[in-house]
Amino acid sequence: MKWLVLLGLVALSECIVILPLRKMKTLRETLREKNLLNNFLEERAYGLSKRDSKITIHPLKNYLDMAYVGNITIGTPPQEFRVVFDTGSADLWVPSISCVSPACYTHKTFNPHNSSSFGQTHQPISISYGPGIIQGFLGSDTVRIGNLVSPEQSFGLSLEEYGFDSLPFDGILGLAFPAMGIEDTIPIFDNLWSHGAFSEPVFAFYLNTNKPEGSVVMFGGVDHRYYKGELNWIPVSQTSHWQISMNNISMNGTVTACSCGCEAPLDTGTSMIYGPTKLVTNIHKLMDARLENSEYVVSCDAVKTLPPVIFNINGIDYPLRPQAYIIKIQNSCRSVFQGGTENSSLNTWILGDIFLRQYFSVFDRKNRRIGLAPAV
Repeated sequence: MKWLVLLGLVALSECIVILPLRKMKTLRETLREKNLLNNFLEERAYGLSKRDSKITIHPLKNYLDMAYVGNITIGTPPQEFRVVFDTGSADLWVPSISCVSPACYTHKTFNPHNSSSFGQTHQPISISYGPGIIQGFLGSDTVRIGNLVSPEQSFGLSLEEYGFDSLPFDGILGLAFPAMGIEDTIPIFDNLWSHGAFSEPVFAFYLNTNKPEGSVVMFGGVDHRYYKGELNWIPVSQTSHWQISMNNISMNGTVTACSCGCEAPLDTGTSMIYGPTKLVTNIHKLMDARLENSEYVVSCDAVKTLPPVIFNINGIDYPLRPQAYIIKIQNSCRSVFQGGTENSSLNTWILGDIFLRQYFSVFDRKNRRIGLAPAV
């Protein structure tokens, strides 16, 4: 999960529980003021959106299009926390009441002594998130996401935090594969799955734009009301991240990046779109963007005439309109494309919330694939 922008109402109907996600300002702004559906159906596909399916839909709050945060509780009696539901990591953690970092003073902290179901392992942990890191210890307790209950759930308690100041959430709830998690722990999605919390091991995100309410993460199935057309299924290419293979990126009919194919994690914990710096610079040249204070900006009038940036994935085009990839902050119009992935891989792009707001996304653990369809 990148930290540039890291960043319950529960409605029950026909066995569907909906929990909202909420949207947040970027940290940067805050601090400076081929369709695979048929194959899918042939192999005993999930009963998507069937009325008898067991789906939990959890609300997320959208903080100014830059972070989506939902509530969970930990312990007995429950202590409530705001977390990012992050497909880019696998661990769950919240601040400990014993945390000594300034970031913990502005966030809710967990008090183990106030929970009759808490178990401590005394195992030290350290988890890195790009420029952020937490250090602490491992515990276990009952964790609830809406009506979903994960008993004896391992989770981290931070004693020190770096890079989490001024962020509008208390902790992180990782939804990546277990291989990314702390050794010998079971991530919360896997624990819920093993306890039969949902009939099908899938979760999905609907991230809205410009509205605090209405975003959701859903577990155990898919609600068709949140997308248009059919889901296109893409195999996961690397089973630690939710990573897929991308064919190319183009503008105006010309391939501008990823010309020989590349890899792309879909990361709900990242707000922007990241790629190799040289290729991102090429895209900015085609936008006629100029560099100002380490960010690329364009004339706000250009948004009316700029072409879409098209991501071709598994033979299907996923366009991103300029209204999506150019964001206006005060009187400045800035590109959401950021460089830097060459530091870890020369052939990787990270598709964050900017992309996922345009496309409803389904993460299928059993069949190791991701489904995408235009969001409503």
